[in-house]
Amino acid sequence: MPSTHVEKFVGAPRPNVFRALLDPRSVRTWMVPDGMTSRIHEFDPRVGGRFRISLTYDLPTEAGKTTAHTDTFHGVFARVVPDREVVQTVEFETEDPDLSGEMTVTYTLADAPGGTTVTARHENLPPGLSPTDNEVGFRMSLAKLADLTEHAAKH
Repeated sequence: MPSTHVEKFVGAPRPNVFRALLDPRSVRTWMVPDGMTSRIHEFDPRVGGRFRISLTYDLPTEAGKTTAHTDTFHGVFARVVPDREVVQTVEFETEDPDLSGEMTVTYTLADAPGGTTVTARHENLPPGLSPTDNEVGFRMSLAKLADLTEHAAKH
């Protein structure tokens, strides 16, 4: 199955970036592509903890995977290594078999001069999810993660 791999430099210390991966208020801010709004229904950031998130398109012309304009997904934190890695299993809530199936999202953090390198992998993409579109959304989200954590590091 296809996968997406994105790397992003973040000008903030690794512990700050790690906290933003596990804080529901931060996740609501950064884990949402442009043109969408995020809602956290459930978020228990520990190994075995569950999460459920909805992303709703701002424009009614965009089609969602779960409802007319919303993508809802749920999953479990499969692995949490403090300040280094977060692994999640994720599944869309959908009736469409082309969008069904368990995916794995892995965020790996490494020290870099002046900040942190975030490597994000989204594996086992279902056939109905475009790897190119997925990469664009991932890049938007990681840019927001950088903005959020870099701003916090300066204050």
